[in-house]
Amino acid sequence: MAPTLAPAEIDALARAMHADPFAVLGPHDVDGGVAIRVFRPHVRSVEIIPFGQPDGLVLTRIHPEGLFEGVVPNERRDEFDYRLRLTWSDGSSSETDDAYRYGPVLTEFDLHLLAEGTHYRVYDRLGARQITHGIRRGVHFAVWAPNAQRVSVVGDFNAWDGRVHPMRAIRPAGYWEIFLPDLGQGDRYKFEVTGPNGQAVLKSDPCGRRFEQPPQTASIVWHDDPYTWSDGDWMAERGRSGQWLRRPMSVYEVHLGSWQRASDGQLLTYYEIGELLVPYVKQMGYTHVELLPIMEHPFTGSWGYQVIGFFAPTSRFGTPDDFKALVDAFHAAGIGVLLDWVPGHFPKDQHGLAKFDGTALYEHSDPRQGEHQDWGTLIFNYGRHEVRSFLLSNALFWLREFHIDGLRVDAVASMLYLDYSRDEGQWVPNKFGGRENLEAIEFVKHLNQLVAHECPGAIVCAEESTSFPGVSHAIADGGLGFTYKWNMGWMHDMLDYTKEEPVHRKWHHNKITFSMVYAYSERFILPFSHDEVVHGKRSMLDKMPGDVWQQHAGLRALYGYMYAHPGKKLMFMGGEIGQWREWTHDWQRDWEVLGDARHAGLQRWVRDLNRIYKQEPALWEADHEPAGFRWIDPDDAEQSVIAFERSGNPSVLSDQLIAVVNFTPVPRMDYRIGVPASGAYSELLNSDAETYGGSNMGNQGRVETEAVPLHGHPHSIRLVVPPLGFLLLKPNN
Repeated sequence: MAPTLAPAEIDALARAMHADPFAVLGPHDVDGGVAIRVFRPHVRSVEIIPFGQPDGLVLTRIHPEGLFEGVVPNERRDEFDYRLRLTWSDGSSSETDDAYRYGPVLTEFDLHLLAEGTHYRVYDRLGARQITHGIRRGVHFAVWAPNAQRVSVVGDFNAWDGRVHPMRAIRPAGYWEIFLPDLGQGDRYKFEVTGPNGQAVLKSDPCGRRFEQPPQTASIVWHDDPYTWSDGDWMAERGRSGQWLRRPMSVYEVHLGSWQRASDGQLLTYYEIGELLVPYVKQMGYTHVELLPIMEHPFTGSWGYQVIGFFAPTSRFGTPDDFKALVDAFHAAGIGVLLDWVPGHFPKDQHGLAKFDGTALYEHSDPRQGEHQDWGTLIFNYGRHEVRSFLLSNALFWLREFHIDGLRVDAVASMLYLDYSRDEGQWVPNKFGGRENLEAIEFVKHLNQLVAHECPGAIVCAEESTSFPGVSHAIADGGLGFTYKWNMGWMHDMLDYTKEEPVHRKWHHNKITFSMVYAYSERFILPFSHDEVVHGKRSMLDKMPGDVWQQHAGLRALYGYMYAHPGKKLMFMGGEIGQWREWTHDWQRDWEVLGDARHAGLQRWVRDLNRIYKQEPALWEADHEPAGFRWIDPDDAEQSVIAFERSGNPSVLSDQLIAVVNFTPVPRMDYRIGVPASGAYSELLNSDAETYGGSNMGNQGRVETEAVPLHGHPHSIRLVVPPLGFLLLKPNN
């Protein structure tokens, strides 16, 4: 038969450069019937098989590269609900459906929301989704690539040949889609994207739900329906109770690949991690676990901070359902789950978001705006509507689909400032000539409003290292709307201070008191994070000066001060056992140190700090209110001792505590401090107790007040303050 197509169209199909393959492939009306056209390289013949009938129509090859065509006469057109029978060069055959007989799936409403940046379920419309289209079950693929000349889905199902399944272009919106019947769970795929320059590049799915294990990079079709959650009560209570502002919050920060490993050094699965980590976190008394980014990332050494698969838990430990089971297990144990989330940058890997359609799509084209020179990564273009929809949908995805209780937003300072880590001339001012990234500021406000509205009780924490005003203030009051901000200033001051030899600390006394000058300027989390125990900074224990006894005692005193200081708490794994080595991502923590009584004592100390912290409202109920803290004596620089009160309800004596910290190895005998009421005070915690590895100096568990006015109080107590020791006292009445 003579082809019904013009030679130019045939040639464009053969070169996979046809502007509208759906206009010519599949069934189309022609004079006398319906022309069915199929492009299938590598096959000997193609036959149309009507459903329910044995005989079909053998198509004619009209181009040597594999374009076939046949015309079904009008008298037979009603019977052609058809399939394709492909006969391969070796004589074998297979049957498949024809993707080019199915219409669009994306709606005008979807496209409208995507275009204005208000589509908050991008993951339900883009990527690879198993759906029923008409009466057929298959996979709908959709992707944003507005500047591409062609986008095809490739995979094992079409021999990774981009000529077989070119997608439908939705102009001018810039989206591409195709429904492939017969595909399903587990099929590997990528998008072959031909950019404006005519070069084709294989790209992983930006909205992919699962990926091959690195170093392989293909996306994998994954359907989320099968998992049945058992945390309904937890989620309901979280929604009712609201934010954690007036509740205890002690966070254990974990890198899943290096917390613990199998005996042969191999990674554990999500299930195996859950069997060990969940009971450990519960036994240690933490209220939350925070996971370094578990989104799919190609380079293990990035610790997860260079994300490729924003919608996929890393396949290193199992499937998305396996990760859901881990979250479910934490909730069953009464432990909240926070995730590190990285909307500030992404890597340049060729299969990722970088120049996705051959142009700067997710990033800025100008490297002064679009590239992090320090990290070798690219910066999201927050001014682009589609990028905002992608990121906002991603935040909600983890909170909705995986029941995550909160996000810790990485590197917020790098988002807020256009001149972040840049010299003069290396950055572009905003429209007012300033250094603030106005689009990023609006993005984080939008994020925080959206989370508060869509996911009641979920929290959003900012890792923000500058003095940007109002990070955790309400948006209505001019703030950014984060629930909490990491107190990086307190962390660095305390680490700088405790690294000093004790004899020199009196000259740096302001470092341990300065935090209270600004303690209520934000709602703070006090972190000792992973960043402080790598790259030559040494482990927490190894930072401490002095002999081994002093190092352990100094670290116990530091942790005591952290738990008594206003603000929520965060500690990176290994810090609680006195890990000697710096953290490395490719091996587990040195659990064997617990064979040493001093390390076991440190672990016991952290466990007891968590226990007392949770049971004493004075340590958290008024964390963010000046009434919750009062200095007793902040000025004893000569002896490097501080003393202060914590109150949950200042009018209730039993809801008050007194903390005393001695930052020198010299015991302070008969150390007198003023106290708010007369009577006996119990020693709730003493970091120098023998059970923690200390020298057992203290006050025999109890002290009585004397009618000696001091520090603005009519009564005072005399204490033995242990060397490098922390005391926590509570009035008995």
